[in-house]
Amino acid sequence: MDTFEENFEETEPSSYIANAEEHLILMHRDAHFGGSFETMIQYYEEEGKGVVSEFDLNLIRQLCEIEKRTGNNLAIQILSGADAEKVSEVRKAYKSLKSLYEEENPKNIGPRLIADLILSEEELPEQEIAAIVKQKALLVPLLIDLVRSEKFYDPLFPGYGQAPSLAAHCLGLIGDKRAMFSLFEAIGETNFFSEDTLLDSLKHIGEPAKNFLLKVVQSDPINYDNERAAIALVRFKEDPEVSSTCLKMLLKPHVWKDSVLTLHLILVCEGLQDLREQQQFSALADNPAFPKSLVQDIKVIAKKFG
Repeated sequence: MDTFEENFEETEPSSYIANAEEHLILMHRDAHFGGSFETMIQYYEEEGKGVVSEFDLNLIRQLCEIEKRTGNNLAIQILSGADAEKVSEVRKAYKSLKSLYEEENPKNIGPRLIADLILSEEELPEQEIAAIVKQKALLVPLLIDLVRSEKFYDPLFPGYGQAPSLAAHCLGLIGDKRAMFSLFEAIGETNFFSEDTLLDSLKHIGEPAKNFLLKVVQSDPINYDNERAAIALVRFKEDPEVSSTCLKMLLKPHVWKDSVLTLHLILVCEGLQDLREQQQFSALADNPAFPKSLVQDIKVIAKKFG
């Protein structure tokens, strides 16, 4: 297979089409490292928080050498107008966040704490999280906005796509019930950095979240929201009300048509304490109408009942 360097030398620079990885590397460089390959390489060598594991460091070095030798900015030659606009949007986002530090303004205290969280290079920025949690309910609306913000799920934007997960973590520690709807809606989204953080945060909100999830999981007609509620309720499985409610759902044959919902109802039932309910649960393994693909899950949990 031809290398980037061979293709570049054989093709007019203006007509060269980079492969997907090279294209993303250039956008990543221009978004986070001011267009400097040297800065990007040093960051990757030091394994910074924003490293994209799929990027080949040797390829980054190769692109850097090509740019030095030719004197051409590869981004100008390769990135499209839409790409350049996105990079410009990212840089504006960085500038907006950094502008919060330029002057002392009491109104900027909350937004500045959020900026600290987004811009931190720590995997788990404990000091920044503690400062936010200390403010309690005051920053909940800003944290909810961050969880809902589509652009901050994008690794090209400040925070490397991890900021919404950190915001969810803060919301869980604060425990404000206003956050539970936004946390719930993020369950199952492929772009969420850590779903465990979402689920832990809902659990930390406690009784209000539990009651909300129980209402949703029992709602009709069954849809994706039932699945998300069941996923979240696994964290509450030790609560007798939760495990009993999920068993009642599991005993309804029409529920079995949704395999994801059924599986997570099974997982919640691990928390069953009542002997009669445990027997009802275990009997599902012998029901010929029960989905065969999930019978083993029933048996594994039934064994734990003793």
